[in-house]
Amino acid sequence: LQMTKKTEDIFQKTKSGTRQGLIKGWKGLLWLLKIIIPISFVTSLLVHFGVIYKLDFLLTPVMTWMSLPPSAALVLIVGLFTGPYGAVAALWAMPFSMEHMTLIAIFILIAHNLIQESIVQGNSGINVFFAAFFRLFRALAVTFVCAKIMGVTADTGVAAGMGNFSRETQPFLTMVIFWGWGTFKLIIQIFCIIMPLMVGLELAKIFNFITCITKIISPFLSVMGLDRSTGMLWLTATIFGLAYGSAVIVEETQSNEYKKEDLTKLHLSIGVNHSVIEDPVLFIPLGLPLLWLWVPRLIAAIIAAWMYYVFLSARRFYAKRADHKKLCNY
Repeated sequence: LQMTKKTEDIFQKTKSGTRQGLIKGWKGLLWLLKIIIPISFVTSLLVHFGVIYKLDFLLTPVMTWMSLPPSAALVLIVGLFTGPYGAVAALWAMPFSMEHMTLIAIFILIAHNLIQESIVQGNSGINVFFAAFFRLFRALAVTFVCAKIMGVTADTGVAAGMGNFSRETQPFLTMVIFWGWGTFKLIIQIFCIIMPLMVGLELAKIFNFITCITKIISPFLSVMGLDRSTGMLWLTATIFGLAYGSAVIVEETQSNEYKKEDLTKLHLSIGVNHSVIEDPVLFIPLGLPLLWLWVPRLIAAIIAAWMYYVFLSARRFYAKRADHKKLCNY
């Protein structure tokens, strides 16, 4: 009898968790579609009418500073707006040296799909403009440091000019169909990730698996400079990324109470280092070394979180000293 009750209890909890997970997953998907559809369509329009290719002047002045040829500005602009997929497509069409492609990949892996992913971060605990600016700044800084370590200059190897990038003009209707089909496939992929992930998360909460998972990864979180309470959010962003994991990240941050400082540290970290499996793998067919695709982002994420911790500690220390001085004066 006791076994039967226990089995029924497990069944009821599983049923309840599955239902709640599906509801939250569906709500999260609808919220994400409001971002994906308009932004991806506007980006497709910018690409179709060639507007995006006229924005290279924004980054051309800093290309030499990052030890990249001027033609790399185009690839970075494409990556900033469309994500790693667009950047990889551009790299296939533009013959850069291996060193330059590696630096471009490092930049894109940190700062890609900036508008959509910054909105996701903005809805889950950090200012949207600060999130975008910080990722862009870190991408510039990390690429600069990596170029110095690798000993790369803007003249290393043979780089193609802007005119060598092949852009085939296609009818507007063809572009819309291509965008629609690509967006549909993306939505299906996100649906297949969000639904089981949200259900799994709800079941993990009900059966107290979250505590076990956070205990397992807590030593690594400490090294990363993050609070253990943000363990599941960090794991979601690290494995699935900010786009695919957005529904989970937003739902969790809005339905649970996290300290603002802990969320800020988390976002500084995952903004730089997320989707550590899928995104780097995209660049492997180009022959780029995995070491440079993984390690710089990881180190940059650790430094970002610890620098924020030092900043908070210094601010608290200054506040205490200021209060002490006021008390003494009084």
